Formats: sequence, structure tokens, C-alpha cells
Amino acid sequence: MDARDRLIVALYVQLKAERETRETLEWAIRNGAVSQEVLEAIAGDPVPVVTSEDIASVEKIIALDERRKPNRN
Repeated sequence: MDARDRLIVALYVQLKAERETRETLEWAIRNGAVSQEVLEAIAGDPVPVVTSEDIASVEKIIALDERRKPNRN
């Protein structure tokens, strides 16, 4: 992967982690499980580890995007 592809993967992973954190917080609030300890745990939770499936998914998306680009020769 070139620098552009690595940046796309990094941004994708960051966005996914932020969405998962927000979904967890929303669930906790809806279910009345928000205490000081829960908020601290959610806020202190590290970004989930990138799995090989995550990278494979992004690589597929990048490959599809590359095939859609018009040939600029």
C-alpha cells in the first residue's frame, strides 16, 4: 500500500472506533447504566485493535475504487 492507502486505512479505523464508542455510550444511556464509573470506563477504553478482517475490507474498498477510476493516459 502507498501512503494514500495507509492514510485511508488509518482514518477508517479511527472512524470505526469512534462510532463503536459512541454506540456503546448511547446504549449505556438508554439502559440507565450510566454511572460515573461507566463513563470513566468508556472514556478510558482504548481504541479497538485493527483486525485482519478490517484491513481486508478496506483493501477491497480501495481496489473497487481504483477500478472505477477512469484511465487517465
